[in-house]
Amino acid sequence: MAHIVRALEGYAPIPARLPILVGEDQAIIEPTFAWLHGLATIPGRSHASETVRTYGEHLHDWFDSLEQSGIAWDAVSESEIAAWRNRMLEHPSPHTRRPYARSTINDRVRTVCRFYDWAHQRGWIEELPFHFVDVRARRRQSMLAHLDVRPGIVAANVLTVSEHERLPRALRVDQLRALFAALAPPYDLMASWALVTGMRRKELCALDLFQVPETAHLDMDEHPLIGVALAITKGDRPRTVYPPIRLIDATHRYIDEVRTPLVRRLRRVDRSWRPPATLFLNSRGRAVSCARFTAAMSAAFTAAGVVGTGHWLRHTFAMTMLARLQVQARTTPEINPLKVVQVLLGHSSIASTAIYLRCVEMHAAELEQSIAYLYGALIDDG
Repeated sequence: MAHIVRALEGYAPIPARLPILVGEDQAIIEPTFAWLHGLATIPGRSHASETVRTYGEHLHDWFDSLEQSGIAWDAVSESEIAAWRNRMLEHPSPHTRRPYARSTINDRVRTVCRFYDWAHQRGWIEELPFHFVDVRARRRQSMLAHLDVRPGIVAANVLTVSEHERLPRALRVDQLRALFAALAPPYDLMASWALVTGMRRKELCALDLFQVPETAHLDMDEHPLIGVALAITKGDRPRTVYPPIRLIDATHRYIDEVRTPLVRRLRRVDRSWRPPATLFLNSRGRAVSCARFTAAMSAAFTAAGVVGTGHWLRHTFAMTMLARLQVQARTTPEINPLKVVQVLLGHSSIASTAIYLRCVEMHAAELEQSIAYLYGALIDDG
């Protein structure tokens, strides 16, 4: 059975935490190592560590399937990849016990095809185990249509499955109230940061204690928002988020009333223990991990009877901010709402942000209430 190990620190040519696939015989699966290592290290084309980790997990599932079927990786045909795809369509994930999303299946199939395309270019396999067909692309009319230079006919991988377009949706006020009522510290505060800044879970979990600015000398009317620079982001592109000063004040209360007493209690038990520099700690004094934050949010959504994930807080921020800026742009035409939201979200392409335009148009009435809640009642003065 194939499994993944992670590269240790201290070996300069190999990035720390690089996923390394090992076969049943405990030998490194060299083609996958060469591909993932190249993705992580080639100058100008290197991918973020999270992306390489995801590719490694996709390949692990594929190579594990090959080992269980007794098929050599370089002897597969399109039918073997199709059978692997069909298994995901027909059976739930062994990890989540839920059906695979079609987008997830397509991501996995595309990763495997990218790997084989790379192997084909290097002469490791004689022909590709998949092919493409030409299809006519259907595009919706939008205000950004003049920027779309993609051809009308595109090549589509025959192994991918059709996906229904799933637009993100903002959480309603009643859903937000129910969700926050189901969250305990520090996850309620982390959710507040996500909701009013659009931060991803990776960015929330990486937030350090020293990044929380002092606000005692600031007037709330003159400084309603405080800039906080982020260094650890998706794609490692530094950006600044702007939480309300009241959220910063609430964070200081968490530090004084929750985090500091926790640290003191753990220090009394073990004098040699030192707390991590991260802002948010779990009950054992360890940094809240992305997996733990996801689990806490999932439990809260279930308890609140709301369908969604923690990432929906980011969607809610994006749509409410865009709707608010569109109103402001009526009197301040020099503002480009979409560009501002792109910067705030840290999107590398404005096309990724443009999807929220349609969402705002479809749910304008709900967003009016969400805006009032987001910038008013969510974080009170304590």
